[in-house]
Amino acid sequence: MDQPTPQQVRRALARAERGAALDVVEAAALLAATGDELDRLTAAAARVRDAGLVAAGRPGVVTYSPKVFIPVTRLCRDRCHYCTFVETPAQAARDGRAPYLSPDEILAIASQGAELGCLEALFTLGDRPEERWPEARAWLDEQGYDSTLAYVRAMAVRVLEETGLLPHLNPGVMSWEEMNRLKPVSPSMGMMLETTSRRLYETKGEAHFGSPDKDPEVRLRVLEDAGRLSIPFTTGLLVGIGETLTERAETIFALRATLKAYGAVQEVIVQNFRAKPDTAMRHADDLGLDEYRAAIAVTRILLGPKARVQAPPNLVDLAECRALLEAGVDDWGGVSPLTPDHVNPERPWPSLDRLRDISAQCGFELTPRLTVHPEYVRAGEPWLDPRVSAHVAALATDEGLARPGVRPTGLPWQEPDGGFASVGRTDLFAAVDTEGRTDDRRSDFANVYGDWDSVKDAASATGAPAVLHAEGREAMAAAEADPGNLSDEHALTLMTAEGPLLEQVCRLADDLRRETVGDDVTYVVNRNINFTNVCYVGCRFCAFAQRRTDADAYSLSLDEVADRAQEAWDLGATEVCMQGGIDPELPATAYFDLASAVKQRVPDMHVHAFSPMEVVNGTARTGLSIEDFLIKAREAGLGSLPGTAAEILDDEVRWVLTKGKLPTRTWIEVVSTAHRVGIPTTSTMMYGHVDNPRHWVSHLRVLSRIQDESLSSGATGFTEFVPLPFVHTSAPIYLAGVARPGPSLRDNLAVHAMARILLHGRIPNIQTSWVKLGVEGTRAMLQAGANDVGGTLMEETISRMAGSEHGSAKTVAELVEIGAGIGRPVVERTTTYGRR
Repeated sequence: MDQPTPQQVRRALARAERGAALDVVEAAALLAATGDELDRLTAAAARVRDAGLVAAGRPGVVTYSPKVFIPVTRLCRDRCHYCTFVETPAQAARDGRAPYLSPDEILAIASQGAELGCLEALFTLGDRPEERWPEARAWLDEQGYDSTLAYVRAMAVRVLEETGLLPHLNPGVMSWEEMNRLKPVSPSMGMMLETTSRRLYETKGEAHFGSPDKDPEVRLRVLEDAGRLSIPFTTGLLVGIGETLTERAETIFALRATLKAYGAVQEVIVQNFRAKPDTAMRHADDLGLDEYRAAIAVTRILLGPKARVQAPPNLVDLAECRALLEAGVDDWGGVSPLTPDHVNPERPWPSLDRLRDISAQCGFELTPRLTVHPEYVRAGEPWLDPRVSAHVAALATDEGLARPGVRPTGLPWQEPDGGFASVGRTDLFAAVDTEGRTDDRRSDFANVYGDWDSVKDAASATGAPAVLHAEGREAMAAAEADPGNLSDEHALTLMTAEGPLLEQVCRLADDLRRETVGDDVTYVVNRNINFTNVCYVGCRFCAFAQRRTDADAYSLSLDEVADRAQEAWDLGATEVCMQGGIDPELPATAYFDLASAVKQRVPDMHVHAFSPMEVVNGTARTGLSIEDFLIKAREAGLGSLPGTAAEILDDEVRWVLTKGKLPTRTWIEVVSTAHRVGIPTTSTMMYGHVDNPRHWVSHLRVLSRIQDESLSSGATGFTEFVPLPFVHTSAPIYLAGVARPGPSLRDNLAVHAMARILLHGRIPNIQTSWVKLGVEGTRAMLQAGANDVGGTLMEETISRMAGSEHGSAKTVAELVEIGAGIGRPVVERTTTYGRR
């Protein structure tokens, strides 16, 4: 629909004003709005923007980033038909310029910017010039860099250390591995999506023909990879380059999908095309102001109140900036007191005083921000790499904006041991190919997990042994008097106990178990259904995940899941536990459909399903809040939630172990919300990798607080706690020499016993995992405070793939034998610990 009818525009506008969800056809109609209808559209967009600013805690504030532009190189392998930034090596030589700015030139620009109060160094450059121009390759070789991005990385470090400016890297298309290497030197990155129109890319004479890096699929992949790596990412659309209204709408929807899926899009720029001399598109008309206003307004409405929407103030006349604000803009992007906009040099920056006046006339206060937007500054990890956190903190207010009057100063940046030469090795696993799984591991095994040298640095700060702080006798006396309310000092002493003191800890735990739940050993007849092993998160401990193209990748259909549930029911199971990888191609309703498929086939089967990570993935795909997602899942048949994906509830450890796939606060929010809406959950802790006993105590404290809050408010809570020993055999983080080879027997006894003690009066059931500990290990834990052996499972893929040697199913008779070996009765239970 290139030219919508007036009726279509009016109908779409009425829906937009009501806040109704819009589709591509309706969005395209709104992009054609003019006159009074355009004014109504921009007013609706402004209301959405204003609501977002109120929710963000900064009503009436429009932001900008004081920055310098550093054109590292103007060489590029692409041939965009509107670009004047790019030049050939011959043009550079004719003007007396080298293919790249030298380190001294880069630092001179950054230093001058710092003196003028700039806070951001925007690295602008063309895509991979060394792949097109021998002159670029020769310059890099001469300087000792294997790629343009390696040079950018090194210069970002120097800018951080010598000026304190925060680098924002804009090098075009980057691979996952490249972004993973750049994240530690840059708080934010960016790449304009521009358009999703394949027509403009594939058709000779159109704007992006002959430009390999302008393939929309490639650029969308960059946005997705940035999201998986938790990189605050700036992107946007370029309007007026020949795209149709429908193509423009499709681009906005693609940006919205990425924003919702990963939460990493910190800002969307809506940039208008300006024709330039000496380009193939020099005779094309500039985008009109009304059409530009409509594009901004539709972008704002579709992206919603939480999004930050930017329009460059130098690409319109100053008086027209007011119209951009009225259309829903809340950010002016980078404005430099020193350097021109090298991409649009014919359009000088407005003075900050004039931009401030225009903003004030519209009722806004102009406030500086950092290159990374406030939400990500406040959140910290996993959005900010620890090696740049201090640089950001030095310039930020508590609200995440720029500190008034601050001047950047250089701060050290911690380079990984071994220098840059050690980063991004492709032979990292050559020495361990003979260990553990090799044939069935994911195809990107050698690079998906990131820079192992930097991981080792971070792990060394988390895995230090705990120090004892109190006499064992005093700690035991306190535990006997009030086990659920031990001080951290006493808890740590007992968690690190050995010899006779550990024996006392285990006896106390066993007594508390008997007092709380009696001598029965409980179990549930269940079946694990790992419905897909396709996962793109790349947790460093996981040997289960595969890429979609891998030979061992699988995804079960709904009928297959229902068939397995039926088979389990016929064999006496009362529960199915369903978990899977974070597959980006799962349908938005996948989790609801899975629960519903089981309940439709076996109405009385209890559905215990979906980790907090899957819940978060589901909210991103559906656009629902956590609460609404869980309510809808419950209505579809979900009975309880496994409290997996907890690992260790400490963000420093999680950063090393999982790359920050799910921050602690989000895990807490998911399980707390589940309790509040009436969905009970289990709780877990995976230990024995890069953690230490302090983390174990802290983790149990977090669970205690959640349970106290849930039960005191009348909500459901945790039904059980499940300590999960780390299975190291095939775990990437172990094969890379970062993690320990799992916990010792002493560790297992201490964790199970102290869980019983510290959770006393809160969580009545402590489960021990026969999958991970085997028969004798399970018996030992049952004599150290545990009372439950989990389920029969019938199949269990995740632990088996990690290298567990204790099987993937147990019969009821085998579970009974475990209890009989220590003289304890074994009793079947339901998921929520009712007796069968």
